[in-house]
Amino acid sequence: MKRVLTATCVLLSVVAAGCSVGVREQTGGGGQQGGPIRLAVVPKAIGFDFWEQVRVGAECAGSKQQGVTIHWDGVTAESDVSGQQSLLQNLLSQGDIGGLVYAATDARALADITKSAQAQGTTVVNMDSGTNPQPPDVPVFATNNVAAAEQATDALAQQLGGQGKVAFIEFQPGTSTNETRAEGFKRGMAKHPGLQLVAQQSSNSDYNRALQVTQDILTANPDLNGIYAANEPSVLGAAEAVRQAGKAGQVKIIGWDTSDGEIQGLRDGVITGLIAQNPFKMGFAAVNAAVTKIRGSNEPMPNPDTGSLLITRDNVDSPEVQKLLNPSCENPPA
Repeated sequence: MKRVLTATCVLLSVVAAGCSVGVREQTGGGGQQGGPIRLAVVPKAIGFDFWEQVRVGAECAGSKQQGVTIHWDGVTAESDVSGQQSLLQNLLSQGDIGGLVYAATDARALADITKSAQAQGTTVVNMDSGTNPQPPDVPVFATNNVAAAEQATDALAQQLGGQGKVAFIEFQPGTSTNETRAEGFKRGMAKHPGLQLVAQQSSNSDYNRALQVTQDILTANPDLNGIYAANEPSVLGAAEAVRQAGKAGQVKIIGWDTSDGEIQGLRDGVITGLIAQNPFKMGFAAVNAAVTKIRGSNEPMPNPDTGSLLITRDNVDSPEVQKLLNPSCENPPA
């Protein structure tokens, strides 16, 4: 898996067991009068292609706004829920954060962080993944995961001719993203009664774990026909297991995200379809929304659905897909 380490993760000495954050008065609140704003933008994890594109979008939006500074930081594993809690608590305790834009590693565990931030007057916007409960005044800029997952399952069914044994590799039970992608998958499966779900395992959003669980599934189900994998590490681990088993192209793999390794797997025929999100747009729209809220603008809130696209070997080199795969501030994807 390609990892691009472009940010420095703050290592905290205290790992939070809970989520209580002391309320303190903001010292950097000049944003309401058009003054400077410091935004903390925190992904689920730094160092992954997806979140790197989110960073590019967020910093692009910040560069187009007067007096906006982006502080980008995060933990190194999407499964590090307590680490993200500690990081966010630390940022909020500094008192100069005017807005918090973040992707929750765990929907329930991070709900108190949003509540505490709002209690001390910090504007909160979520990107990719929100919390449970999700405050009505906190938008979530994300893919419509249910609809996109259903589309992916339809594509898998089509590739299998509507018949076959299928495995589901989820990634982080408890996160809103995982649960909505599972919901869409189940809706898709219900439409195709010829598909039989024979295994469901979690990768814990880890490549090696995904490789191991897929190997186990292939051993237990040598006649497996297809795999639905719900995020980048899950896709890459599943693809390597299928490759090692000598079943590339025989076991169809539909998955999520578009890292370099995944695109190469698609070109090689090991992966048969990928749901491409628009992480650049997630970061861009979330930062713009935060600045708009802080400065009290009457501009309407943009559509929180940042869109998705099914990529196959047939369309991977199209201009539309290439623009989505290689976003830049000068040439942003739609």
